[in-house]
Amino acid sequence: MRLWSDSRVGITEQDLADIALTVADEAAQLARTVRAEAVRDVATKSTVTDVVTAGDTAAEELIKARLAELRPGDAVYGEETGGALGDGVTWLVDPIDGTVNYLYGHPSHCVSIAAQVGGRSVAGAVVEPVSGRRWSAARGHGAWLDGVRLSVSAPASLELTLLATGFAYDRDRRLAHAAVVAELLGVVRDIRRGGSAALDLCAVAAGWVDAYVESWLSPWDWAAGALIAEEAGAVVRLPGEHGLGDSAVFAAAPAIADDLARACADAGMGAERRGG
Repeated sequence: MRLWSDSRVGITEQDLADIALTVADEAAQLARTVRAEAVRDVATKSTVTDVVTAGDTAAEELIKARLAELRPGDAVYGEETGGALGDGVTWLVDPIDGTVNYLYGHPSHCVSIAAQVGGRSVAGAVVEPVSGRRWSAARGHGAWLDGVRLSVSAPASLELTLLATGFAYDRDRRLAHAAVVAELLGVVRDIRRGGSAALDLCAVAAGWVDAYVESWLSPWDWAAGALIAEEAGAVVRLPGEHGLGDSAVFAAAPAIADDLARACADAGMGAERRGG
């Protein structure tokens, strides 16, 4: 199945997913191997709580080098070192999603790599350095965890929905989203906060949670995970596809998607003060 035109004959979405998984696996091994040394070299970005370790930088450098070998000519855009968006395939790279967890030794962090065409993810992979779990998807080919096909849950109602979310690094944005979450706590089963947007989206795909919503995400945060959730059957709405804010991501089991979207809007999601 081919959803775009590529001059390299025979390249499919599945081929790109295989490349993403191979490279993400190599980067995850590197992140795990260098962690003890990497967390001694820590810098900050947007705020004092928004950290980047030497492990993030090393993993992104490896990913860019490997993609240059395997897909020469493709554009690569990484969280830490930037890049450019291309007219053909663009790779969106989050070398360690959940860097604060990585810094603390919490196992909930991952490498996330997605191939996009025209701003739409066509292939992606998420690999966890600690557990070794390997998530992947190719558009039209389903979503997979270690060779097992994934399918979302089917909660009976919104009040029986287990919802995942996360919070921005900026203090004002955290507080604004916390007010939304406080309202949602009254209408769902419970809330989970893992610290990695990519893994939260994968959890929706596996049925480990029923839905995930978060504001103020960047494309590399969701590019692979959102495709994995969508290919597992989730209703996925990306920035610009809903009324929940121009940087929010929404992924939910179909059984409760409409009800949850209304509840999010009623709770003020999309109207939060943007902060600094």
